[in-house]
Amino acid sequence: MIFGPATTALHEIRESDYVRFSVLALSSIFFLVDPFAAIGTFMAITEGEDKKSRARTARRGALTCFIVLTSFALIGKLIFRMFGITLPAFEIAGGLILLLIGIDMLEAKRSPTQESSGETEEATAKDDAGIIPLGIPMLSGPGAISSVMVLVGQAARLWEWIAILGSIAITAWASYGVLVGADRIRKVMGDTGIRILVRIMGLLLVALAVQFFVNGLTDLGVIAKQ
Repeated sequence: MIFGPATTALHEIRESDYVRFSVLALSSIFFLVDPFAAIGTFMAITEGEDKKSRARTARRGALTCFIVLTSFALIGKLIFRMFGITLPAFEIAGGLILLLIGIDMLEAKRSPTQESSGETEEATAKDDAGIIPLGIPMLSGPGAISSVMVLVGQAARLWEWIAILGSIAITAWASYGVLVGADRIRKVMGDTGIRILVRIMGLLLVALAVQFFVNGLTDLGVIAKQ
C-alpha cells in the first residue's frame, strides 16, 4: 500500500507520455503527407479513368507511401550512424524543411518539395502514376521522410516504435480513403473548404517545425532544458 500512490502516478506519467508521443507522431506524419492537398493532382492524373482504375491508382499511391516511410523508419538510425549525423542536427534540418512546407501550406498550395512543376502533366501519360509521382514524392516526400527519421531518432522504447509504425499505417490508410473519395470530398467541402483545411494543417505544421528547432537547440545545449 505504501507504493500504491507512487505506482499510480508513474503509470499516469507513462500513459501521458505515450499519448503525447503518439499524437505527435500521427499529426506530424499525416500533416506532411497531406492527402487533402493531393486531391487536385490525383483527379488530374486519373482524369478519364473509371472508378476501379482510380481506386487502383489510389491504392498504389498509399501503399508506396507506406513502404517508403516504413523503410526509412526501420533504417533511420542506421543512416544516422553511416553518415555520422546527430539527432539535433537532423531535428534542425527537418524543422527547416517542415517550415518551408508549412509556409506553402499556409498559402494553400503544394510545396515544390512535394510536387514540382510539370509532374502532374507527366504523370497523366504514365501507367504507374500511383507510384511516381503520387506515392513518392507527392505523399511520401522529403518532409514526411524527415519527420519519420526525427521521430525514429527520438524513439528509445518499443512502444514509441509501435506508435511511429502505427502512425505511418494509419496515414497511408487515411490517404487511400481520401483519394478514393476525392470526388465526394471535393463536392462536400468544395475547393474553398479544402484550401481552408490545408491552411489550418499548415499552421500546425509551422508550429511543429518550430518545436523541432527548439528540440534540436535544446539537445545541443544552446537552450536550457525546462
